Amino acid sequence: MTTPWGKAALTRFPEDPREQLRAWDASDEYLLGHLAGHFAGHLPGRPAGQEVPLHGTVVVVGDRWGALVTALAEHGPVQITDSFLAQEATRANLARVGVTPGAVRLLTTQDPPPGRIDVLLVRVPKSLALLEDQLLRLAPSVHEGTVVIGTGMVKEIHTSTLRLFERILGPTRTSLAEKKARLILCTPDPALEPPASPWPYRYALPDGVGPMSGRTVVNHAGVFCADRLDIGTRFFLAHLPQVRGGQHVVDLGCGNGVVGTAVALAEPGAEVLFVDESFQAVASAEETYRANGVPGHAEFRVGDGLAGVPSDSVDVVLNNPPFHSHQTTTDATAWRMFSGARRVLRPGGELWVVGNRHLGYPAKLRRLFGNSRLVAGDRKFVVVKAVKR
Repeated sequence: MTTPWGKAALTRFPEDPREQLRAWDASDEYLLGHLAGHFAGHLPGRPAGQEVPLHGTVVVVGDRWGALVTALAEHGPVQITDSFLAQEATRANLARVGVTPGAVRLLTTQDPPPGRIDVLLVRVPKSLALLEDQLLRLAPSVHEGTVVIGTGMVKEIHTSTLRLFERILGPTRTSLAEKKARLILCTPDPALEPPASPWPYRYALPDGVGPMSGRTVVNHAGVFCADRLDIGTRFFLAHLPQVRGGQHVVDLGCGNGVVGTAVALAEPGAEVLFVDESFQAVASAEETYRANGVPGHAEFRVGDGLAGVPSDSVDVVLNNPPFHSHQTTTDATAWRMFSGARRVLRPGGELWVVGNRHLGYPAKLRRLFGNSRLVAGDRKFVVVKAVKR
């Protein structure tokens, strides 16, 4: 990536030499060029030709793979992200360009934000709820002189996005589009009183969903289907395996933890590990589990899939894999999850997967495990089981 601060070789995480997707896009380049003063005259409240002063506390929210904080490392920025993978990519990219460890402060969306923010840069997330949650958390730290700039591709920035900035921080407008990217320019209004945050969101599940019938679900902002039970999970809950006491079960890509909690309620003697790369998701899973008073033993871990789980140590893996990475459709994440499951399962251990019928998971699992069985299916979803031989 070429920026006004120089060139940087960047990669996603985990690094894969076959990966064709870049670790930055035109919206990152647009924002960095703007910050360097290329469009400084268009900043609200600043005279034409005056460069943006990057003094004080610079906070970068939603940096996809660390491109922004790597470019701005000399200014000691603070990164706030919901993604473990993005955080690991940032560490690797900073090390690659020779940045001293600790020069950039890495926070998660669950950590308290800095008490004062002088420059706020926001990479617009896919989830409008996550954007709302983060702006509400950051608003008390923003002051009248804070430079607030958002960025994203044109297809990611909507009227609802601009309204959020305006409702929470102050008057907002957009830039012209450049290489299908756009900037959001916001002038903080200290007299504005942000609304109360609706997050985390709690609701009771309906009847007919097995052990979770009538149970409480807790969702932090940004978790998939935060305001209702998605139909894929509902289908999975109707076809979960019978787990025995003492077995080790992993809810892989746990989201709000509904599936793992259902297993723990049905068999309190099982040991359940909830794993997700989203800090918001793992917080949701733990709160869902605690809210239902499950008597068993559980562990909650933010990480890169099953990395760190010993080989041949798990009896059952339950998985509803994503097939998107931000705006990109890909089966790379699902394939890594399946491969990780095969490694950690004991001989005779089972991987249970739910997914859209068109994704072809039965064939993928046969290639990896040498077997797969269709447990259940309807017009839209299938539940597939593969056994480690």
